[in-house]
Amino acid sequence: MVAVSSRQRARLIQAARRAMKNAYARYSHFRVGAALLTSKGRVFVGCNVENASYGVTNCAERTAIFSAIAQAGPTLDIRAIAVVNDQDAPCSPCGACRQVIYEFGPEAVIFYKSAKGGWKQSRITELLPEGFRLL
Repeated sequence: MVAVSSRQRARLIQAARRAMKNAYARYSHFRVGAALLTSKGRVFVGCNVENASYGVTNCAERTAIFSAIAQAGPTLDIRAIAVVNDQDAPCSPCGACRQVIYEFGPEAVIFYKSAKGGWKQSRITELLPEGFRLL
């Protein structure tokens, strides 16, 4: 598993909480923020952006990943991602986000609230055991 210090984890969670405040959750009223840590030590953030046509809504995790690529280029290597929401509800990445995380961080660690209320840490390969890359 990729080593992420408790300080890095706290930094990611704090950054995700700040990003969550920018969420556009007009329809679900479920604001989500995400922050990712790259192998180069950079942090990128994203929030969910909803749309009246739900299919074109974008999750916080993918927003963070796409933002990182737009700013730093396509050689993104994700070490870790933290996901938070404004309802303090259990919230692991959705299936689409899991596949995108795997594409850019097949060794990534994900931090999210568990059903028991505490913070959970999972490898992306635990959340998406049959992820694939065409590289």
